[in-house]
Amino acid sequence: MEEDVGSLFSRIASAVFYGVASFMIIVANKLTLTSYGFPSFQFLALGQMTTGIVVLFLAKLVGLVDFPGFSFGIFVKIWPLPMIFIGNLLFGLGGTKKLNLPMFTILRRFAILFTMIAEYYVLNVKAPRVVQFTVFLMIFGAIVAASDDLTFDLTGYIMILLNDVCTAANGVYTKKKLEAKDLGKYGLLFYNSLFMILPVFAFAFFNGEIEKGLAFKDWGNPWFLLQFLLSCTLGFILNYAIVLCTHHNSALTTNIVGVLKNLLVTYIGMFLGGDYHFRWINFIGVNISVAGSIIYSYVTFRKPPTGTIEIKKPDQPVQTV
Repeated sequence: MEEDVGSLFSRIASAVFYGVASFMIIVANKLTLTSYGFPSFQFLALGQMTTGIVVLFLAKLVGLVDFPGFSFGIFVKIWPLPMIFIGNLLFGLGGTKKLNLPMFTILRRFAILFTMIAEYYVLNVKAPRVVQFTVFLMIFGAIVAASDDLTFDLTGYIMILLNDVCTAANGVYTKKKLEAKDLGKYGLLFYNSLFMILPVFAFAFFNGEIEKGLAFKDWGNPWFLLQFLLSCTLGFILNYAIVLCTHHNSALTTNIVGVLKNLLVTYIGMFLGGDYHFRWINFIGVNISVAGSIIYSYVTFRKPPTGTIEIKKPDQPVQTV
């Protein structure tokens, strides 16, 4: 009984931690990229990756955390997470810069649909029909909201949908790697950033993003500097929270927590940043998606930890466990 209570506490605590971190990073990135007008989301992505590497390296050095030392076999063990990780980071930051907060969070609903699909094909897990229905309700609301979005930006929409694909793949493959127990959660975080920081730096350098970032006029502004450092720190905290929540729960549960967080972000975003333009169709679509989120959350979290997840095995009928 005590073990069950401890497990339940870990699941809830890790979910709450991820929800808070996810909310804070969206607001921090939005303020850095939009309110202060920082010109390069790629430069900010490099800052977040560097922060994660430095923090984990120092933590291992003083004995706070432990993960395997570097070897050439590490890359094989962690693949394809580095590519998924960087795609998730870059597309997410790019979409944050291009779209207003409510549309950003509504389009992020598609990550849940993509996660259900990925879990079915990669982990052989199929969500119950009622969960599938609520997901499609959220998607319908997102489509209605987007149909009357006066701040429509095709590049931003594409970036967010690609971010959704990367988020789904990242969650599913993270769960798969954690179950293998080759690297542990700290090893996954450290080597994800380590393997991709040089390619990302080279890409940003040749695109002129490094130069744009360094030439930004407000580096001498202590308030902007504090905001930039906060975004970098929260980027690392978010990645840790995602891995922790996925470790104690599942990739789908992690996305559900993101939906709960987005309920708050959606409405706050209508007042924060000044880039949301009210229109009835958009507002109705947002609320349809929010209603789907509430039903989805109720259906999912009212279940016991074992859940009623349907498992699909190759060449076998679907079974419920």
